[in-house]
Amino acid sequence: MSFGTPSIPLPANEPVLSYAPGSPERARQKAVLAELKSTTLDIPMIINGQEVRTGQTSPIHPPHELAHTLGQFHVGDRTYVQSAIDAALRAKADWEAMSYENRANIFLRAADLIATKYRPYMNGTTMLGQSKNVYQAEIDSACEIIDFLRFNVHFLSEIYRQQPVSGPGMHNRMEYRALEGFVLAVTPFNFTAIGGNLPTAPAMCGNVVVWKPANTQVYSAQMFMKILQEAGLPPGVINLVFVDGPTVGDTCFSHPDFAGVHFTGSTGTFNRMWKTIGENIATYRSYPRIVGETGGKDFVLVHKSADPQVVATALLRGAFEYQGQKCSAASRAYLPSNLAAEIKRLLIDGVKSFKVGTTEDFSNFVNAVIDEKSFDSITQYLQQAHQDPEATILVGGGSNKSKGYFIEPTVIEASNPKYRTMCEEIFGPVLTVYVYDENDFEGALDLVDSTSPYALTGAVISQDRAAVDRATERLRHSAGNFYINDKPTGAVVGQQPFGGARGSGTNDKAGSMLNLYRWLSARTIKETFVPPTEYRYPFMGEA
Repeated sequence: MSFGTPSIPLPANEPVLSYAPGSPERARQKAVLAELKSTTLDIPMIINGQEVRTGQTSPIHPPHELAHTLGQFHVGDRTYVQSAIDAALRAKADWEAMSYENRANIFLRAADLIATKYRPYMNGTTMLGQSKNVYQAEIDSACEIIDFLRFNVHFLSEIYRQQPVSGPGMHNRMEYRALEGFVLAVTPFNFTAIGGNLPTAPAMCGNVVVWKPANTQVYSAQMFMKILQEAGLPPGVINLVFVDGPTVGDTCFSHPDFAGVHFTGSTGTFNRMWKTIGENIATYRSYPRIVGETGGKDFVLVHKSADPQVVATALLRGAFEYQGQKCSAASRAYLPSNLAAEIKRLLIDGVKSFKVGTTEDFSNFVNAVIDEKSFDSITQYLQQAHQDPEATILVGGGSNKSKGYFIEPTVIEASNPKYRTMCEEIFGPVLTVYVYDENDFEGALDLVDSTSPYALTGAVISQDRAAVDRATERLRHSAGNFYINDKPTGAVVGQQPFGGARGSGTNDKAGSMLNLYRWLSARTIKETFVPPTEYRYPFMGEA
């Protein structure tokens, strides 16, 4: 029974701690990193709130320190995915019947737990398991996941308050129901916050979820799941499984109660998902919701009026923070001929000043890429660039995996604006620049719009307002998140809802109401107070 209408005020974004020398958070984070490294975890799946161990395990090593073992996780097969689906469906009736304020308070408590006692553990598992430096971990596995939880609770309360008008003699209302069935959440390695948001956004709407994280994110995923359980999440609402992607997909996409997928990952994988769901459409009770954020080949377009120092800073941060392993990372830049030499000089000096190494050394700006497959793929691009007459490596270009998966931060200059590294997503610390005629800004706009199949993020840097206005208009469909005089990374929940279109996904804007609408199914209810008792209308009377 409801005795009031809950209203969750708009929260403030979680403050980012500095971890400066001498700060208490720096000392605490160092201690937790040592604690985590001193323990070897045995990580089970969580199905129906229970720990599930299969005996078949896979080891977890820090990407920057392959000789160290953080733990192992238990790998399942199709039967465990089916068990997770069954557990979710058993939990569904009670979970969606629970009052919104009680569902919401679970996630608000989880946010507070992360903001306090679990902050260094969320950061520490991300730093060690995914090779993020302390600042990149702080803005991701602490601040962003806290913001997702708090803001989504607020946004959902605002959705519930949206009601239709009522005419005389009637009352109209809208119910925002959970979807019929279960939701599959498939999450990537590169953002712990995405790993937390993709299962919890549907769950707080009353849905039940099967969550399959990337194997390279299991170490931080298990920590988040532990926090959700401590916050009071009922068994079966979110089920964490460690099963290979094709098996999870085959099992979930063939189930009649499959209601939707919340995905972040590669464009190719998402395309295959969409095709499989389409082929199975006659199987389902309802049309599934397909929500995905996929690849990017994100641009920075520099106008001839730009400040070279602003440009270089935006590129050094936008391209090389977290080793370029962000869907939004600056990957291609268009430099005007009048500024190109100065910008390239600043880029070379900046890259040469980077410290590269482990995440435990807080002075390192760049760490390792996520795994050997990624390392090998990026290395192939660099090897080709070394040999290709259309490419010149301005700085970097090397790689070494003897101790960890380290790729040198690299800047390539392409003489051909459609050169391979200007077009293809590399997902590593590689920036390609192309120099255009400073007086042909329109031609540069055409290149930006036509070079890549993606449309995730992009930026224009200019001190000329007319050029900013023209770029904003001409590149309207080239990026879902567009930045003016800034790097194309760093979207903040509640401030810059995130997502792109074209080959970059469905643009359902994580961190906004738009995303939550996808996990709700509205029902309109009309009640008439004094029903008519005669079918005839006045117009039917004789004159």
